[in-house]
Amino acid sequence: MEQRVRVTISESGVAEVALTRADKMNALDMAMFEAIAAAIAQLRNEPRARVVVLHGEGRAFCAGLDMGRFAKIADGADGGVRDLRTRTHGIANSAQFLGLGWRELPVPVIAAVQGVAFGGGLQLALGADIRLIAPDARMSVMEIKWGLVPDMAGVALMRGLVRDDVARELTYTGREVAGDEAVRLGLATRVCADPLAEARAMAQAIAARSPSAIRAGKRLMNLAGQTLDASAARLLQAESDEQAALMGAPHQVEAVRANLDKRAPVFVD
Repeated sequence: MEQRVRVTISESGVAEVALTRADKMNALDMAMFEAIAAAIAQLRNEPRARVVVLHGEGRAFCAGLDMGRFAKIADGADGGVRDLRTRTHGIANSAQFLGLGWRELPVPVIAAVQGVAFGGGLQLALGADIRLIAPDARMSVMEIKWGLVPDMAGVALMRGLVRDDVARELTYTGREVAGDEAVRLGLATRVCADPLAEARAMAQAIAARSPSAIRAGKRLMNLAGQTLDASAARLLQAESDEQAALMGAPHQVEAVRANLDKRAPVFVD
């Protein structure tokens, strides 16, 4: 299998998770899904890791779902994404785990975002504890463009970061927001000229602190945010139910075909 993710751990305990599909703007294909899940599983049981830096190589953090998956939907195939209702990782399915899994790690995760973080790429970043963003980097809840809703725990993660009306606007419109606005809305932590360099410096500072206190702090932050509570379980199941009903249905197929054909969609009731 072509490598999609590289995991390294320094002597100081800084783990780096790099998305390495730079030629495709780190778009999420099945191999990338599997590689990210494997990286999370590896770090969950890695005693050397004190902090994680998550970033994408090349000109983008992650452009979202691979276009080839949408082409399969337009052709009448689901590309293996219809079985969303089954819980495979606690309260989450395998796709939601890519967002929630970072919160479940016992150590802080810092995402360095450059280029774009669209759709699934945004949800991947939202799972991090901290998001450092380049001034010209763009974020979008892009799923509506394809006739879908966020289905990688995006709604559960956004509810603790942005106002309810903001989350609704972004979900309904798919509007792109750049560095400063992303920070103002709550999608990002702060703007940095070089997010990866800043993330690495922050990670070194965190790694130098008491690892027991850092892990305790993350447990407290997770509890305070209630990201993984019982209501989140209901929300994640509802997210999967809604997405499963949308995928492959006439309106969603028309949204995909219109985007691929570069035309305005025509939705028939």
